[in-house]
Amino acid sequence: MEDFAVAETKFIEGHHMGLFAIYDGHLRHEVAEYLHGNLFTNILKQPIFWTDPRAAISQAYLQTDAYILEKTEELGIGGSTAVTAIVIDNSSAYIANVGDSRAVLCRAGVATQLTVDHDPLSEKAHIQGKGGRVTVLPGDVPRVNGQLAVGRAFGDKNLKTLLRVDPDICCIQIDVTDEFLILASDGLWKVVENQVAVDLVREVKDPKAAAKQLVDYAIEHDSKDDISCVVVRFHQLHSRARPSCF
Repeated sequence: MEDFAVAETKFIEGHHMGLFAIYDGHLRHEVAEYLHGNLFTNILKQPIFWTDPRAAISQAYLQTDAYILEKTEELGIGGSTAVTAIVIDNSSAYIANVGDSRAVLCRAGVATQLTVDHDPLSEKAHIQGKGGRVTVLPGDVPRVNGQLAVGRAFGDKNLKTLLRVDPDICCIQIDVTDEFLILASDGLWKVVENQVAVDLVREVKDPKAAAKQLVDYAIEHDSKDDISCVVVRFHQLHSRARPSCF
């Protein structure tokens, strides 16, 4: 198993915080496991987090990747994608991603993808500009130098000169029409369309049960990859409560 998930709440600096993430490792599990234990800590300790969350998240992603590369002897030459969501006082959320793990919002019953899938084709110009290539062989997915099936990632020291790790970041202001957020690794999204996922989750009130239903549905539809999923419900809450999640 190379996937790791985070779903936790904390009270920090007078704010109720929800911290949610999926880390989908490849080659080995160590990089994803390191992110699981450290990325949110690195984000929240940025001095500018409360004044400029976007910049803090971006800096933390870059600094965390630099540390991973320095510790290749311990963490190995593998890598990981990441999608993170930070919910502040159940009023705003900052969603960031590197790679092809995805965040999908249900707003008034309609699926809205909040992240960008960083596959090799979408990153082709950058990869080629750094001297790499994107290969597409019959029956296979596009790959960086014939190896990696994502276009941005943490780690991957042997391909790092070709891979960006700066995240795409979006912020939403949570209102009454925002029902829930789904974070999942690409093992889910390869076989489940965004709207189908939203429709399935809407049928199940408990977020843990909803996440399990999504995973079971993906397996039934022949997903061959590891799958991790987190469902965050925004409005099953009292004013001082935290988001419910898997």
